[in-house]
Amino acid sequence: MRRGVTQEATPDRPQMKPNIAAIHAYVPGKSGGADGKPRIKLSANENPLGTSPAALAARATAPAPSVYPDPDSTALRTKLGELHGIDPARIVCGTGSGELLTIAASAFAGPGDEVLYVRYGFTLYEIAARRCGAEPVEAPDADYGTDIDALLATVTPRTRVVFLANPNNPTGTYLTREELARLHAGLPPHVLLVLDQAYAEYVAPENDDGGIELATRAANVLVTRTFAKVYGLAGERVGWGYGAPEIIGALNRLRGPFNVNSVAQAVTLAALDDQAFVIATREHNTAVRAAFCDELTALGNAGLRVVPSEANFVLVLFEGALTATDAMAAIDEAGFIVRHLPGQGLPQALRITIGTADQMQAIAAALRAAAHTAAEGSQ
Repeated sequence: MRRGVTQEATPDRPQMKPNIAAIHAYVPGKSGGADGKPRIKLSANENPLGTSPAALAARATAPAPSVYPDPDSTALRTKLGELHGIDPARIVCGTGSGELLTIAASAFAGPGDEVLYVRYGFTLYEIAARRCGAEPVEAPDADYGTDIDALLATVTPRTRVVFLANPNNPTGTYLTREELARLHAGLPPHVLLVLDQAYAEYVAPENDDGGIELATRAANVLVTRTFAKVYGLAGERVGWGYGAPEIIGALNRLRGPFNVNSVAQAVTLAALDDQAFVIATREHNTAVRAAFCDELTALGNAGLRVVPSEANFVLVLFEGALTATDAMAAIDEAGFIVRHLPGQGLPQALRITIGTADQMQAIAAALRAAAHTAAEGSQ
């Protein structure tokens, strides 16, 4: 010990940083039942139509695994630029959009700063904030959707990043082009608006929220998207982001140097060429979601309420005799797994991925029977 220096007690093992210890690890949707019996998984918003045959075929022609992948995903960024009419130099690819959301917070926020998102937003936003030492802040919602005025009122001089999923996960709610423009106009120019468009391809093109156009002209907007949902490539873990050169430059400093592997690059390139699969997926989802929502809306007198959704899932609220826990048990008994979200402040709700027409009819029937049983028991 150096003379004049007081020796302080040291722990006997490495200590986690307090901001990391405060993180509740991300919990994915369950893949099986507690009894070990197989279930149809409608808990993770995966594509019930699978994957484009062209994308599957591309696996066979992917570069050899002994060779490093293109670290800049050049061909993929070029193809994305052509499809969306944007500059490939302003695109960054990531290991899923989750990598980009996380490093966006780290690039623009830190200790003493605030990262803002709406109540009932994607759980990764809080994790991203705590990971970089910033304070996560929730803005009040408006009946499970984004309240623009409340969100803007929650901005403080410490706010550095605002996360917004549109459509929102897990509620499915959606801001229109006009509403998104009003939100952006109300933010200070030094605050980064991260527009998480993981489910954007499920929205009819005429109802596009204008996020990519906003990111083209604004210096403080980052749009992120993923191949996990409409493209049916959740297992490949590829996402991309688009924004001003300074934003993309910051993300390139933090992303993994070889973050998108060779097979994933080859498969996503082929998937982009099969836009017919994307259109078929969107049309299937729109039709089956509408029919399912109609079935559940008919159970409104039993206390079931469906939050309007633009995504490939719906959030069902149980506000009567039938509880979300009992509803989930009935759905499980019918052979399906859905998502219960008490950890996100939604103990009275289930998030149900839109599957095939037959699957959704089976779930609706299970809920109808459970609601009838609950009503009889409450009399």
